[in-house]
Amino acid sequence: MRSIRYRLMEFFIIFVAIPVSFALEFSIWFKMIIAITGFIYVVYVLLKIENNKFKITQQLNWKQFWIRTVLKLLAIALLTTIYMYLVDKENLFMVLINKPLMWIMILFIYSLFSVYPQELIYRTFFFQRYESLFRSNTLFMFTNAALFSLAHIFFKNTLVMILTFIGGILFALTFKKTKSTLLVSIEHAIYGCWLFTVGMGEMLGFPS
Repeated sequence: MRSIRYRLMEFFIIFVAIPVSFALEFSIWFKMIIAITGFIYVVYVLLKIENNKFKITQQLNWKQFWIRTVLKLLAIALLTTIYMYLVDKENLFMVLINKPLMWIMILFIYSLFSVYPQELIYRTFFFQRYESLFRSNTLFMFTNAALFSLAHIFFKNTLVMILTFIGGILFALTFKKTKSTLLVSIEHAIYGCWLFTVGMGEMLGFPS
């Protein structure tokens, strides 16, 4: 399973064929079966082939991580608040103000059941399986972000594709620096929760 040919086939199926297929019209149940099967495969490879232990390393630089994340969040918060105020003022902080209990529930469910699996697949798995296949680190990071954006093609929304590409760059840089699924998942959850909070959740598939 470590051969280049096998990994390239695996790469295409998991990160191109499956995401593109989800943009097509067919049974949601069949899509769920494909997604769950793919995730089980990823976990199996990480555990049995890549020998991951899923332990939190003791050498994490939490102070540096929080400084970087908060600074990026402030920039994201400023830009998205201005955007919502100018483009969709009615939905600015709508869920937080009108449905605070649902807001809290969705943040928890999203962070635990959406963010972590995404980061396990698109950062932990992707980096361990394919980084060695790229001679250019820049191309590798760009490819990771582009494929992360492609994973959201089923929304059929250009702004979503742009936002997830930018997010993909940020998450790839964080994972490259920290090698921590935990830290990149926390960062991903923070930014995603903010987009839901500011009022951009509907286009990203959050209930409103």
